[in-house]
Amino acid sequence: MALTELRGLVEGGVLLTSRALAEGWPRVPLARRLRSDGWSRIRSGAWAEPGREVGLPLRLRAAQLLRPQLVVSHRSAAHLWRIETLTTGTPDQLAFTDPALSARPSLSEVRVHRIPLPETDIVNRAGMRVTRVPRTVADLLRAGPRDDALVAVESALTFRRVGGQRRAPVTTLAAVRLALEAPRLGAARAKDWLRLADPRAGSPAETVARLRMLDAGLRPEPQAEVHTPDGRRRYLDFLFREAGLAVEIEGYAYHGSRDAHRRDIARFNQVLQCPEVRRLLRFSAEDVFNRPAWMIGEIRNALTELTELPERR
Repeated sequence: MALTELRGLVEGGVLLTSRALAEGWPRVPLARRLRSDGWSRIRSGAWAEPGREVGLPLRLRAAQLLRPQLVVSHRSAAHLWRIETLTTGTPDQLAFTDPALSARPSLSEVRVHRIPLPETDIVNRAGMRVTRVPRTVADLLRAGPRDDALVAVESALTFRRVGGQRRAPVTTLAAVRLALEAPRLGAARAKDWLRLADPRAGSPAETVARLRMLDAGLRPEPQAEVHTPDGRRRYLDFLFREAGLAVEIEGYAYHGSRDAHRRDIARFNQVLQCPEVRRLLRFSAEDVFNRPAWMIGEIRNALTELTELPERR
Protein backbone atom coordinates (compact mmCIF):
# COMPACT_ATOMS: atom_id res chain seq x y z
CA MET A 1 0.00 0.00 0.00
CA ALA A 2 1.42 3.40 -0.97
CA LEU A 3 1.47 6.60 1.06
CA THR A 4 -1.36 8.04 -1.02
CA GLU A 5 -3.50 5.11 0.06
CA LEU A 6 -2.67 5.84 3.69
CA ARG A 7 -3.86 9.39 3.15
CA GLY A 8 -7.09 7.94 1.87
CA LEU A 9 -7.70 6.55 5.36
CA VAL A 10 -7.28 9.95 6.99
CA GLU A 11 -10.26 11.68 8.62
CA GLY A 12 -9.87 15.33 9.49
CA GLY A 13 -6.09 15.09 9.41
CA VAL A 14 -6.00 12.00 11.66
CA LEU A 15 -5.07 8.44 10.74
CA LEU A 16 -6.12 5.69 13.13
CA THR A 17 -3.67 2.79 13.03
CA SER A 18 -6.63 0.45 13.48
CA ARG A 19 -7.93 1.53 10.06
CA ALA A 20 -4.58 0.92 8.39
CA LEU A 21 -4.30 -2.49 10.04
CA ALA A 22 -7.81 -3.34 8.88
CA GLU A 23 -6.73 -2.49 5.32
CA GLY A 24 -3.91 -5.02 5.48
CA TRP A 25 -0.94 -3.00 6.65
CA PRO A 26 1.42 -5.12 8.81
CA ARG A 27 2.03 -3.39 12.15
CA VAL A 28 5.84 -3.04 11.96
CA PRO A 29 6.03 -1.82 8.32
CA LEU A 30 3.20 0.61 9.09
CA ALA A 31 5.09 2.13 12.00
CA ARG A 32 8.23 2.47 9.89
CA ARG A 33 6.35 4.11 7.02
CA LEU A 34 4.60 6.59 9.28
CA ARG A 35 7.86 7.72 10.86
CA SER A 36 9.85 7.82 7.64
CA ASP A 37 7.20 9.83 5.79
CA GLY A 38 6.82 12.49 8.47
CA TRP A 39 3.59 11.54 10.20
CA SER A 40 3.32 12.84 13.79
CA ARG A 41 2.11 10.67 16.63
CA ILE A 42 -0.83 12.29 18.40
CA ARG A 43 -1.43 9.52 20.92
CA SER A 44 -1.43 5.73 20.96
CA GLY A 45 -3.35 4.59 17.90
CA ALA A 46 -3.60 7.99 16.18
CA TRP A 47 -1.26 9.88 13.84
CA ALA A 48 -1.39 13.34 12.24
CA GLU A 49 -0.79 13.48 8.52
CA PRO A 50 2.40 15.28 7.40
CA GLY A 51 2.17 19.06 7.64
CA ARG A 52 -0.54 19.10 10.30
CA GLU A 53 0.03 20.94 13.57
CA VAL A 54 -0.70 18.70 16.54
CA GLY A 55 -2.64 21.33 18.46
CA LEU A 56 -5.69 21.04 20.68
CA PRO A 57 -8.26 20.61 17.85
CA LEU A 58 -6.35 17.70 16.31
CA ARG A 59 -5.83 16.08 19.70
CA LEU A 60 -9.56 16.37 20.40
CA ARG A 61 -10.41 14.90 17.01
CA ALA A 62 -8.07 11.94 17.55
CA ALA A 63 -9.57 11.17 20.95
CA GLN A 64 -13.11 11.38 19.57
CA LEU A 65 -12.26 9.09 16.65
CA LEU A 66 -10.88 6.56 19.12
CA ARG A 67 -13.92 6.92 21.40
CA PRO A 68 -16.81 8.02 19.13
CA GLN A 69 -19.29 8.15 22.03
CA LEU A 70 -17.40 11.05 23.63
CA VAL A 71 -18.55 14.66 23.14
CA VAL A 72 -16.12 17.58 23.46
CA SER A 73 -17.21 19.60 26.50
CA HIS A 74 -16.19 21.94 29.33
CA ARG A 75 -12.86 23.77 28.79
CA SER A 76 -12.11 21.95 25.53
CA ALA A 77 -15.48 22.96 24.07
CA ALA A 78 -14.89 26.52 25.26
CA HIS A 79 -11.64 26.57 23.27
CA LEU A 80 -13.43 25.44 20.10
CA TRP A 81 -16.06 28.15 20.60
CA ARG A 82 -13.26 30.72 21.15
CA ILE A 83 -14.42 31.37 24.71
CA GLU A 84 -11.68 32.51 27.07
CA THR A 85 -10.88 30.62 30.25
CA LEU A 86 -8.16 30.89 32.86
CA THR A 87 -5.16 28.57 32.79
CA THR A 88 -6.15 26.64 35.91
CA GLY A 89 -6.07 22.86 35.94
CA THR A 90 -3.95 20.69 33.68
CA PRO A 91 -3.54 22.49 30.34
CA ASP A 92 -2.80 19.28 28.42
CA GLN A 93 -5.92 17.51 29.67
CA LEU A 94 -8.76 17.14 27.18
CA ALA A 95 -12.36 17.40 28.40
CA PHE A 96 -15.20 15.23 27.13
CA THR A 97 -18.62 14.11 28.28
CA ASP A 98 -19.82 10.53 27.85
CA PRO A 99 -23.61 10.69 27.34
CA ALA A 100 -23.81 6.89 27.61
CA LEU A 101 -22.46 7.09 31.18
CA SER A 102 -20.32 4.07 30.34
CA ALA A 103 -17.60 2.70 32.59
CA ARG A 104 -15.16 2.25 29.71
CA PRO A 105 -11.58 3.19 30.69
CA SER A 106 -10.58 6.70 29.70
CA LEU A 107 -7.78 7.60 27.33
CA SER A 108 -4.61 9.11 28.76
CA GLU A 109 -4.68 12.90 29.23
CA VAL A 110 -8.47 12.84 28.88
CA ARG A 111 -11.00 13.87 31.53
CA VAL A 112 -14.35 12.20 30.91
CA HIS A 113 -17.44 13.64 32.63
CA ARG A 114 -20.14 11.00 32.97
CA ILE A 115 -23.24 13.17 33.18
CA PRO A 116 -26.52 13.23 31.22
CA LEU A 117 -26.19 14.96 27.85
CA PRO A 118 -29.21 15.05 25.52
CA GLU A 119 -28.70 15.28 21.76
CA THR A 120 -30.29 18.73 21.82
CA ASP A 121 -27.21 19.99 23.69
CA ILE A 122 -24.81 18.65 21.04
CA VAL A 123 -23.80 20.25 17.74
CA ASN A 124 -21.22 19.53 15.04
CA ARG A 125 -18.37 22.03 15.03
CA ALA A 126 -15.21 21.66 12.96
CA GLY A 127 -16.19 18.07 12.25
CA MET A 128 -16.53 17.13 15.92
CA ARG A 129 -19.46 16.56 18.27
CA VAL A 130 -19.32 19.44 20.74
CA THR A 131 -21.60 20.76 23.47
CA ARG A 132 -23.52 23.88 22.46
CA VAL A 133 -22.35 27.17 23.94
CA PRO A 134 -25.03 27.51 26.67
CA ARG A 135 -24.41 23.93 27.78
CA THR A 136 -20.63 24.48 27.67
CA VAL A 137 -20.67 27.47 30.02
CA ALA A 138 -23.33 25.85 32.20
CA ASP A 139 -21.05 22.82 32.60
CA LEU A 140 -18.17 25.11 33.59
CA LEU A 141 -20.37 26.88 36.13
CA ARG A 142 -21.47 23.58 37.67
CA ALA A 143 -17.92 22.23 37.76
CA GLY A 144 -16.12 25.38 38.96
CA PRO A 145 -13.92 26.95 40.13
CA ARG A 146 -15.89 30.19 40.28
CA ASP A 147 -13.39 32.60 38.73
CA ASP A 148 -12.63 30.34 35.79
CA ALA A 149 -16.33 29.75 35.15
CA LEU A 150 -17.23 33.44 35.26
CA VAL A 151 -14.35 34.35 32.97
CA ALA A 152 -15.84 31.92 30.45
CA VAL A 153 -19.40 33.20 30.95
CA GLU A 154 -18.45 36.85 30.49
CA SER A 155 -16.25 36.05 27.51
CA ALA A 156 -19.14 34.21 25.84
CA LEU A 157 -21.52 37.12 26.48
CA THR A 158 -19.40 39.86 24.92
CA PHE A 159 -17.43 40.91 21.87
CA ARG A 160 -13.88 39.65 22.34
CA ARG A 161 -10.62 39.35 20.45
CA VAL A 162 -9.54 35.72 20.77
CA GLY A 163 -6.62 34.21 18.92
CA GLY A 164 -6.02 37.48 17.11
CA GLN A 165 -9.56 37.63 15.70
CA ARG A 166 -12.56 39.58 16.93
CA ARG A 167 -15.76 37.63 17.48
CA ALA A 168 -19.31 38.55 18.46
CA PRO A 169 -21.10 37.28 21.58
CA VAL A 170 -21.86 33.58 21.27
CA THR A 171 -24.70 33.25 23.79
CA THR A 172 -27.00 35.18 26.13
CA LEU A 173 -27.59 35.22 29.87
CA ALA A 174 -31.10 33.89 29.30
CA ALA A 175 -29.75 30.88 27.39
CA VAL A 176 -27.23 30.10 30.13
CA ARG A 177 -29.91 30.37 32.82
CA LEU A 178 -32.07 27.95 30.87
CA ALA A 179 -29.16 25.51 30.53
CA LEU A 180 -28.79 25.53 34.33
CA GLU A 181 -32.40 24.55 34.95
CA ALA A 182 -31.68 20.81 34.79
CA PRO A 183 -31.43 19.41 38.36
CA ARG A 184 -27.79 18.37 38.30
CA LEU A 185 -24.97 18.39 40.83
CA GLY A 186 -23.68 21.92 41.38
CA ALA A 187 -26.68 23.64 39.75
CA ALA A 188 -27.68 25.70 42.80
CA ARG A 189 -24.15 27.02 43.33
CA ALA A 190 -23.82 27.67 39.60
CA LYS A 191 -26.96 29.84 39.63
CA ASP A 192 -25.54 31.86 42.52
CA TRP A 193 -22.31 32.41 40.60
CA LEU A 194 -24.16 33.37 37.44
CA ARG A 195 -25.77 36.26 39.34
CA LEU A 196 -22.27 37.74 39.62
CA ALA A 197 -21.78 37.79 35.84
CA ASP A 198 -21.49 41.19 34.18
CA PRO A 199 -21.70 41.33 30.36
CA ARG A 200 -19.82 44.64 30.40
CA ALA A 201 -16.48 43.00 31.28
CA GLY A 202 -13.91 43.45 28.54
CA SER A 203 -11.28 40.85 29.43
CA PRO A 204 -10.50 37.96 31.79
CA ALA A 205 -8.36 40.32 33.86
CA GLU A 206 -11.30 42.70 34.29
CA THR A 207 -13.54 39.83 35.36
CA VAL A 208 -11.10 38.60 37.99
CA ALA A 209 -10.32 42.13 39.21
CA ARG A 210 -14.02 42.79 39.76
CA LEU A 211 -14.42 39.49 41.62
CA ARG A 212 -11.45 40.31 43.84
CA MET A 213 -13.00 43.67 44.68
CA LEU A 214 -16.40 42.10 45.36
CA ASP A 215 -14.79 39.52 47.64
CA ALA A 216 -13.14 42.40 49.52
CA GLY A 217 -16.48 44.18 49.97
CA LEU A 218 -15.75 46.83 47.33
CA ARG A 219 -18.52 47.70 44.88
CA PRO A 220 -17.20 49.83 42.00
CA GLU A 221 -19.26 50.83 38.99
CA PRO A 222 -18.01 48.80 35.99
CA GLN A 223 -17.57 50.38 32.55
CA ALA A 224 -18.48 53.73 34.04
CA GLU A 225 -19.20 56.64 31.71
CA VAL A 226 -17.39 59.91 32.45
CA HIS A 227 -17.04 63.14 30.47
CA THR A 228 -14.01 65.22 29.54
CA PRO A 229 -14.18 69.01 29.99
CA ASP A 230 -15.01 69.39 26.27
CA GLY A 231 -17.94 66.96 26.59
CA ARG A 232 -16.42 63.79 25.11
CA ARG A 233 -17.43 60.51 26.71
CA ARG A 234 -14.90 58.08 28.12
CA TYR A 235 -15.51 54.68 29.70
CA LEU A 236 -13.53 53.44 32.68
CA ASP A 237 -13.09 49.82 33.68
CA PHE A 238 -14.18 50.68 37.22
CA LEU A 239 -15.17 53.84 39.06
CA PHE A 240 -15.84 54.47 42.73
CA ARG A 241 -17.95 57.47 41.79
CA GLU A 242 -18.53 58.91 45.25
CA ALA A 243 -14.81 58.95 46.02
CA GLY A 244 -13.76 59.84 42.47
CA LEU A 245 -11.41 56.86 42.19
CA ALA A 246 -10.97 55.31 38.75
CA VAL A 247 -9.41 51.87 38.33
CA GLU A 248 -8.10 50.66 34.98
CA ILE A 249 -6.96 47.10 34.24
CA GLU A 250 -4.38 46.57 31.52
CA GLY A 251 -4.51 43.25 29.66
CA TYR A 252 -1.55 41.08 28.74
CA ALA A 253 -1.50 42.44 25.18
CA TYR A 254 1.13 45.18 24.84
CA HIS A 255 0.34 47.93 22.37
CA GLY A 256 3.92 48.51 21.35
CA SER A 257 3.69 51.03 18.51
CA ARG A 258 4.50 54.69 19.10
CA ASP A 259 1.04 55.73 17.93
CA ALA A 260 -0.62 53.32 20.34
CA HIS A 261 1.59 54.60 23.16
CA ARG A 262 0.67 58.20 22.34
CA ARG A 263 -3.03 57.34 22.27
CA ASP A 264 -2.68 55.62 25.63
CA ILE A 265 -1.04 58.67 27.18
CA ALA A 266 -3.65 60.99 25.65
CA ARG A 267 -6.48 58.87 27.04
CA PHE A 268 -4.80 58.78 30.46
CA ASN A 269 -4.57 62.57 30.53
CA GLN A 270 -8.15 62.99 29.30
CA VAL A 271 -9.47 60.71 32.03
CA LEU A 272 -7.64 62.70 34.70
CA GLN A 273 -9.32 65.87 33.42
CA CYS A 274 -12.81 64.40 33.86
CA PRO A 275 -14.60 66.08 36.78
CA GLU A 276 -15.79 62.68 38.03
CA VAL A 277 -12.19 61.46 38.46
CA ARG A 278 -9.96 62.62 41.29
CA ARG A 279 -7.43 59.80 41.09
CA LEU A 280 -6.64 57.01 38.63
CA LEU A 281 -5.06 53.68 39.53
CA ARG A 282 -3.79 51.36 36.81
CA PHE A 283 -3.04 47.67 37.36
CA SER A 284 -1.61 45.08 35.02
CA ALA A 285 -3.08 41.63 34.41
CA GLU A 286 -0.11 40.24 36.35
CA ASP A 287 -1.12 42.38 39.33
CA VAL A 288 -4.67 41.02 39.14
CA PHE A 289 -3.69 37.37 38.87
CA ASN A 290 -0.49 37.28 40.95
CA ARG A 291 -0.76 40.18 43.44
CA PRO A 292 -4.46 40.59 44.20
CA ALA A 293 -3.92 41.40 47.89
CA TRP A 294 -1.55 44.23 46.98
CA MET A 295 -4.02 45.53 44.37
CA ILE A 296 -6.88 45.56 46.89
CA GLY A 297 -4.63 47.27 49.43
CA GLU A 298 -3.77 50.03 46.95
CA ILE A 299 -7.45 50.57 46.17
CA ARG A 300 -8.39 50.70 49.87
CA ASN A 301 -5.59 53.16 50.62
CA ALA A 302 -6.65 55.42 47.76
CA LEU A 303 -10.29 55.34 48.88
CA THR A 304 -9.26 56.23 52.43
CA GLU A 305 -7.09 59.13 51.27
CA LEU A 306 -9.77 60.48 48.94
CA THR A 307 -12.41 60.52 51.67
CA GLU A 308 -10.06 62.65 53.77
CA LEU A 309 -9.34 65.14 50.97
CA PRO A 310 -11.61 68.06 50.12
CA GLU A 311 -13.60 67.56 46.91
CA ARG A 312 -12.11 68.98 43.72
CA ARG A 313 -13.91 72.08 42.51
